[in-house]
Amino acid sequence: MRPQFLSRTRQFNAPRTFTTSARFFSADPPAASSIAASFLSRFQTSGPQTRTQTLDANQLQLLTLTLNRPSLFPGSPSLSNNALSFDTPVPPGYHLAYFTPAFLEAELGADGTDTSYNPESPFTRRMWAGGEVLWPRGADGKPNPLRVGQEVRETTRVLSAESKVVKKTGEDMIVVGVEKEFSNEHGVAIIDRRNWVFRKALPTPSISAPTSTAPPSTSHLTEASASSISTEGSTHSKTFVQSPVTLFRFSALTFNPHKIHYSLPWARDVEGHRDVVVHGPLNLISILDLWRDIKGNGKTSVGDAMEVVPRSIAYRATSPLYAGDEYNIVLEEDGDLARVQILGPGGVVSMKAEIQS
Repeated sequence: MRPQFLSRTRQFNAPRTFTTSARFFSADPPAASSIAASFLSRFQTSGPQTRTQTLDANQLQLLTLTLNRPSLFPGSPSLSNNALSFDTPVPPGYHLAYFTPAFLEAELGADGTDTSYNPESPFTRRMWAGGEVLWPRGADGKPNPLRVGQEVRETTRVLSAESKVVKKTGEDMIVVGVEKEFSNEHGVAIIDRRNWVFRKALPTPSISAPTSTAPPSTSHLTEASASSISTEGSTHSKTFVQSPVTLFRFSALTFNPHKIHYSLPWARDVEGHRDVVVHGPLNLISILDLWRDIKGNGKTSVGDAMEVVPRSIAYRATSPLYAGDEYNIVLEEDGDLARVQILGPGGVVSMKAEIQS
């Protein structure tokens, strides 16, 4: 049965303006509101933060292999024994392997996350809730891809900080909107806007040893991760299963020390998850990979495949996925618009997205 997608006439509920739907939240609590206002004032006073980095080929090669993709583009050489050449374009979403956090372990939060954009205590439990990525076009109508060997400038701005209360539980939280702009010698290449939700820290209990359980079948994980695309009319789907090894390697490549992605005792005993959690950014990349595989189908040259870049993607995480879960990414094409859902076990929607070609 086909999944039910959002009507095209209805505005997709993604954080383009970094607000959150009022039907989920009630009025701001004074304490959270004050902390959010102080946080926003601090970053508006300090202004944008900038970093410069030369994009290296090794990081891109290792990320591609971590995603269980033997080559970067259809028809390009296998990456198991071949290094990427200078000037190779960075595929949509793969910029997340660059400009990773740079902190000593002692500077990290209790949950392992970097605290550079954290509000004040107790709002220190961070979750990547959604966002929007844009690939601007030049005067010729073509994108300006980041490339291996380029010196790229990242500019980070805090756009918003709002206190919210979840009506269902009465829990206070702060939603922070951040924009990262990536520029090369040709101008702006990517605008990446993110919504981070900060919840109150939990007391850290004595963490027990992991229970003894049989590991998932490696053959099953490999087969599911490398599954082919199924197509029915304008609807395409692909099955994924992320192993703990994949999650660990993705954390390492993105230098993401958040313990929910690799420490089972922390994920289970402190955060209340049943297993280590699949990264939201990993699912974002998987969605974009599925889109470019579909759009690149039939391209006669590697060069043509490299130019398959969307104009934008807006996405929102709705439910966690765990290591060993089998889930489907379902993409429905409607002209230049593609609507996407990630369907977890039991058909639960884990992420929604819309991609504009």
